[in-house]
Amino acid sequence: MAADEKPGVEGRTAFRAPIELKVDYKKLNSFFADYTKNISKGGTFIKTKKPLPIGTRFLFKLTVPLRNDPFELLGEVVWSTIEGDDPGMGIKFVYSADNQRSDFEGVVEQLMSTSLGSDLAGKLLNKPIK
Repeated sequence: MAADEKPGVEGRTAFRAPIELKVDYKKLNSFFADYTKNISKGGTFIKTKKPLPIGTRFLFKLTVPLRNDPFELLGEVVWSTIEGDDPGMGIKFVYSADNQRSDFEGVVEQLMSTSLGSDLAGKLLNKPIK
């Protein structure tokens, strides 16, 4: 896939919700603070005018509302674009352990429920409504 190609929604394995969160990461010897445009259990899109090269793995901190400490996750750049109104990079989360995956997926579900409402989030996540 070329750097400026975006995968279609049909290529995703999880629904993405339009949630903006602060992301801090290091590129070379500089620190960057950007924002997500959307997020799912499997990845996110980070809005940036200077995306990292495809295939780059990097550690980033994701600031989540109502949480004292940011989530520290490993991500891999799977696509990027510098064109259009939303330049940035598509990131796939790389979990270090199953408990990290389940902890973070729970946070994503909670964010989606808060942002979209529990009924819609439950339907989109294919979960029974509580």
